[in-house]
Amino acid sequence: MASIRFLGAAQEVTGSCHLLSSPAVGKVLLDCGMHQGGDAVDRLQEERFAFKPAEIDAVILSHAHIDHSGLLPKLVSEGFRGPIYCTRATADLLQVMLNDAAGLYERDLERENLRRSRRGSPELQPAFTRADVERVFKQCSPQRYHQSFAIGEAGSVTFHDAGHILGSAIVELTLQEQGREKRLVFSGDLGKKDSVLLFDPEVLTRADVVMMEGTYGDRDHRTLGNTLEQFEQVLSEAWERGGNVMIPAFAVGRTQELLFYLGQLHEQGKLDNWQVFLDSPMAIEVTRLYDRWLGQLDCEGAKGLCSGDQTLLRDFLPRLQLTPSTDESMMINKIKRGALIIAGSGMCTGGRIRHHFKQRIWDERNTIVFVGYQARNTLGRILIDGVKRIKLFREEYLVRAQIETLGGFSAHAGQTGLVDWVSHFENNPRVVLVHGEADALDALAKRLWDEHQIEAMIPTPGQSMAF
Repeated sequence: MASIRFLGAAQEVTGSCHLLSSPAVGKVLLDCGMHQGGDAVDRLQEERFAFKPAEIDAVILSHAHIDHSGLLPKLVSEGFRGPIYCTRATADLLQVMLNDAAGLYERDLERENLRRSRRGSPELQPAFTRADVERVFKQCSPQRYHQSFAIGEAGSVTFHDAGHILGSAIVELTLQEQGREKRLVFSGDLGKKDSVLLFDPEVLTRADVVMMEGTYGDRDHRTLGNTLEQFEQVLSEAWERGGNVMIPAFAVGRTQELLFYLGQLHEQGKLDNWQVFLDSPMAIEVTRLYDRWLGQLDCEGAKGLCSGDQTLLRDFLPRLQLTPSTDESMMINKIKRGALIIAGSGMCTGGRIRHHFKQRIWDERNTIVFVGYQARNTLGRILIDGVKRIKLFREEYLVRAQIETLGGFSAHAGQTGLVDWVSHFENNPRVVLVHGEADALDALAKRLWDEHQIEAMIPTPGQSMAF
């Protein structure tokens, strides 16, 4: 009999990892993500696998975000040698994401070990090396959407477009056990409908078990029209105050969507006073990947992009300035007003955005604009919750900058979108809610029951379910 053990993203939003065990496929991980929040060195020291990596037969990766893929190098380091199945675009993105994460981790570990040496404390050993990252890439087995492929002795997998980021997939896994077919559908992260550049999440209708994310299970997003109006107002007010705007943005998905809408504002003559900086080497590289894959994305309303006449980086937003080097990034500090800075990380857990906060968060003329979900215990969430003082680089700073949240740019489906997606299953499958904080999942489960009499399970970390 098959079973699933919910090891990560159970009543939490990060660290997606679920262990499927079945005679048909052996032991298979659905995602292998890192928990986000706090220091990367501390997080990796605390991460422990609840299984022996060498006994895992395969990994099925829903998409490239670090909270779904970030522990793959550690998994490989500890003995995993099987295939990592993902879409072709995810395989491309993974090289950018994991190399960037590894570089940040190496630098943070070097600094931490220097501090330990000064105190006479033993050095920390790395959780993984660059060789492990390279091994991850070699173990990747890219697959096309909608083309079934075999896994194990009696299993098959089909990827469907999740509409979340480039390459994101809904996983449909079919098992043949004791003469019976069992079908598991894992949503990964579901995008919202009518997202720019991406197709809507595909609708499936048959499953025995549906594992669905519930990041925004307790609320819907603002409409895109209202969000764009709010964005324009925020920019106008920041300009009037003589300030600058800082946008912490995920390098994959959110940044590219922002560039698209900023390009539209430019065409409307509403961005003439601003200097726009994309201050993230990873986001620059990822945007080049998006440009390469534009022909396979949904460019309704942006035909110039898909036809190859324009690209996001080349000429869709002429006011865009790329600052890949550290020196170029530091030069932005000299701009006193009118700088619009897009930098990672999206939840402010690392990256260049923290350096920009150091330069500007104490000045009430400036504005920080959050355009994506902020998980508990991240700096982004703490700022949204109204903290008045923060520590950056071991120094304390007053928070005087204006804090704004734009809900309509989310890459996740809201509550209504989640309910609509799962309600299309026709044969009354068991529904399991993952990748959401407990309150959000409770609210989603209640609405599913009230409107569709769907009884949803909300697993606790480490809980198992047979099917």
